[in-house]
Amino acid sequence: MTRSGSLVYDPAESTGSLHLGAARVLNGNWTGTSTVPSRGLYPHQWSWDSAFIAIGLRHLSPLRAQTELETLLGAQWADGRIPHIVFNPSVPLDAYFPSPDFWRSSTAGRAAGAPRTVQTSGIVQPPVHALAVWLVHQADPGLSRARSFLPRMYPRLAAWHRYLLHRRDLGGGGLASVVHPWEQGMDNSPCWDAPLSRVTPAPARSFRRADLDHGAPEDRPTDLDYGRYVRLATDYRDGEYADGGGEFAVEDPAFNALLIASEHALARIAQELGAAGTARHARAERLTAALVERLWDPAEGMFFCRDVYGETEGEGVGRGEGGGRVESGALGAEQRSRSSAHTPEQRSQSSALAKERHSPRGALIPERSVAGLLPLILPALPRDIAATLVGTASGPHFGLGGATRLVPSYDLTGDAFDPHRYWRGPAWFNTNWLLERGLRLHGEHARADGLRAALLDTAGESGFAEYVDPYTGEACGALGFSWTAALTLDLLHEPSGADQTDQVVSHPGRYAFDKTHSTTARSTTGHSAFDTGAKGGNRG
Repeated sequence: MTRSGSLVYDPAESTGSLHLGAARVLNGNWTGTSTVPSRGLYPHQWSWDSAFIAIGLRHLSPLRAQTELETLLGAQWADGRIPHIVFNPSVPLDAYFPSPDFWRSSTAGRAAGAPRTVQTSGIVQPPVHALAVWLVHQADPGLSRARSFLPRMYPRLAAWHRYLLHRRDLGGGGLASVVHPWEQGMDNSPCWDAPLSRVTPAPARSFRRADLDHGAPEDRPTDLDYGRYVRLATDYRDGEYADGGGEFAVEDPAFNALLIASEHALARIAQELGAAGTARHARAERLTAALVERLWDPAEGMFFCRDVYGETEGEGVGRGEGGGRVESGALGAEQRSRSSAHTPEQRSQSSALAKERHSPRGALIPERSVAGLLPLILPALPRDIAATLVGTASGPHFGLGGATRLVPSYDLTGDAFDPHRYWRGPAWFNTNWLLERGLRLHGEHARADGLRAALLDTAGESGFAEYVDPYTGEACGALGFSWTAALTLDLLHEPSGADQTDQVVSHPGRYAFDKTHSTTARSTTGHSAFDTGAKGGNRG
């Protein structure tokens, strides 16, 4: 153990080298108050990275895990949002783009309550934070209570969820929308191609891509897509980060599944603090029902993203208020070509029309992404849907337990599949870690064990890579990546897939782990797979 307590573990001899390697990665990326995803490519603090990192850090140093989350939530805006980047002022501005001088959080974000003492981005990332806070508390409850960790974190987490549930319900159906692909974490996913086709790209001369200094262009987003990312971020900033006026709004199944699981975790935190968690569990159940109603496609056997401003007639194939499908492929290419010719006046008119389209309709995006499998982490997911999702994950589109080493980020049979390009096919450790939990939660222990073994083997062999080829496990992106190392530690410390805490039966109809991980036991309070116990192309 170091004096700071950064190495607190006793690995078994057979796993010692993997433990030590993962710990070295996290120690090497530690700044003193937070952990960077990687020293070169991502030199600041990222929101959902820090949540996953804290989940692993709790096995090395619960104090450092608490500090990681405290630093992140210390940059929260007054409107409740947790920004997706907290910038390190000692890092040169040209080391990363978009840099603090692009986001201008302290000025452009003043109306939304951006902090004045720290520079941040203005967009968000998936809400994994309540899950992380709860797991970190459980790692050392005594330390947590002595430092009043939960009493300090709870109001911030509650404000964060309130922001998502109220400010971001842009589709009117109860789910949170992302307003930029970087917010969902899977930045370069083919799921964004159709909604991005409406966005006029920023001129290439107006920005410099720092990401290409660290990665091969063929593995990164195209210049056209990157220009659209910059345009969306610029418009959001120039609108003082007010929600609802942009051209891009998508309800994503993974983002909302993590919000639901975090609601369950927030209920557990409330109970720990002596309050009732019933209302939060009930809200999580309502959100689960909304997720199924709005994003589940029984014919395809998985969840799809919903383009809130997508056409439900004309160019799109609509299903009215119950759903809709937008066509991709050639039509998407035609739309992208047309959008690049839009004038500023046309773009302004398009934004105005977007405001008028806020309705419970929109259109499902028929692209199979790993995001459509991640609702498996939810305890109240109907059994038939959970079983169907397992079948889809194990089938030709994702190859779980068969064709692939790890589950890819995108459909193996899709026209846009690329095993090395960001989020358009490679396998990522955080999404596979979530799937491992979801499989185990729904009784698929053999599949979960196989995925766990593959994750551990691939992490070690790849040098804790950022992401890998789903077929071969070949390392891609940055090496010594923090969340890969952190989640490796979590799998090593919890080989059964979840901490074995006692369960108190109070909400019939939900399923979770009991001490023997039996899926026939009734859950206590809507526990998810986490109650016991995504970065992309340029990450913004």
